[in-house]
Amino acid sequence: MAHLGAFRLGIAGCALLSGLVLNGLTAFWLLRLASQHAPPLFREYRMWAIGAAGLIVLLTAAGGGYLTYLGLRDPSRLPDALSVIVAAFMLLLPFAVAFAARRMAGIGGVIPIDEPPGKERTPRRRRGAQAAQRGH
Repeated sequence: MAHLGAFRLGIAGCALLSGLVLNGLTAFWLLRLASQHAPPLFREYRMWAIGAAGLIVLLTAAGGGYLTYLGLRDPSRLPDALSVIVAAFMLLLPFAVAFAARRMAGIGGVIPIDEPPGKERTPRRRRGAQAAQRGH
């Protein structure tokens, strides 16, 4: 384990980069979802929302990288429980946030699928509304 110092720095850098990418993509998707579902509110607080999302992404990625770096400090205790827990949390966090946001937005399923043109789902009308339109 002569190169543990360089290895732990490289792994911590990869954890930081992974956190930035995964959490950044999730934050971008959440901001896009917010702009579609609440355009006036999003327009008013756009800079605050982008700033908060960016800060959260930076803090979680930096925290994941730092905790990974700390977890690899003792060569006699590898793999360290802290490193494994942090890695699992950092990988599951974007998926959990995206899943919760999809549920709150009323979007079904875990994987987004675009409907083919002409097959989009439209809200069903009630029978009373259809009869009133026909003049019955």
